[in-house]
Amino acid sequence: MERYYWASLRMLPNISNSRLKALIGYFGSAARVWSANRQELISAGLMTAEEGNNIVSRREKIDVFRLREEWEKKRIGVLTLADPEYPSLLAKTYNPPAVLYYRGKFPVDSLLIAVVGARRASSYGRNAALGLAGALTQAGAGIVSGAARGIDTAAHEGALENKGYTVAVLGCGIDIVYPPENAKLLERIAEQGAVVSEYAPGTPPLAKFFPARNRIISGLAKGVLVVEAAEKSGSLITADFALEEGRDVFAVPGSIFSSNSKGTNRLLKTGAKLVDTVEDILEEYGIEKLAARNATQALEPEEVKVLEALAYDKPLGIEDIMQKVQLDAQRITCLLLQLELKGVIARNGGQRFARAAGRELFE
Repeated sequence: MERYYWASLRMLPNISNSRLKALIGYFGSAARVWSANRQELISAGLMTAEEGNNIVSRREKIDVFRLREEWEKKRIGVLTLADPEYPSLLAKTYNPPAVLYYRGKFPVDSLLIAVVGARRASSYGRNAALGLAGALTQAGAGIVSGAARGIDTAAHEGALENKGYTVAVLGCGIDIVYPPENAKLLERIAEQGAVVSEYAPGTPPLAKFFPARNRIISGLAKGVLVVEAAEKSGSLITADFALEEGRDVFAVPGSIFSSNSKGTNRLLKTGAKLVDTVEDILEEYGIEKLAARNATQALEPEEVKVLEALAYDKPLGIEDIMQKVQLDAQRITCLLLQLELKGVIARNGGQRFARAAGRELFE
């Protein structure tokens, strides 16, 4: 039950991560903090009389045993800083979460790389995130990201498609689906990796929570890869957290004409390592790249023709493809569907298509 007392205390007003650790250090356990009366709490010298009163009154409204039962029914696990399973890298950061909630298999202390970037990502950015994340998982690394739209989603998908481990760190309770369109993605992540949050179940996705969750993304990882980021973005906050904790920062270069590349290009100017192949990351950790795969080996000749007409960074419509391959619209539509099902192209809104980056592109 000790974990659930930690979690219940963290849910009380004015109980920050640091204050919770101090209280447990003073009383000896979270259970003893929970049972302490008003005078005992104030006598610890860690809060004002008003704060002590608030804690006692709010504490009466929480049934710790009922919470445990509800969370177990939802397959929600609880981990605290006192637990040996708590990720060692995250524990060493400046302000590690005292309590983490998770669904799935909590990250082990293996090589994890964070992949973050713009929500309004371009085809170029999505492909870079998809391919690099897939290549990293093929080499044995895990992927950490925030399950947001755009780059985050592509990074998680790249890991999942290559049967790799991936962690989604949320800025809300892990029983809340945000963004709504990622419901199926979050379920897949919980089955193959872990969905993690420092916020109690039921907590809505408020804007103020997201900058704080970025420190967990960087704290879990040995390195942070930024793929497309504007000059002021959450991705750069994650990179800043990484730099403060002495973690590696990598960036994918972008077009000088794109606002989504201003942040990544600035990172490169200030010392981030440029990444255009997965080897740029793997060599930092002494990992050899895997042999490249030929994505066209399993395709029919006409499929290859259509695939070669497409680019990674500029989606084309059916009429544009017709001009390049000299096939009628009906046949091209059929071939596009086959290529999409095989995972080598991606639909980019309506009837526009681009090549989907595979691991071989980045090797």
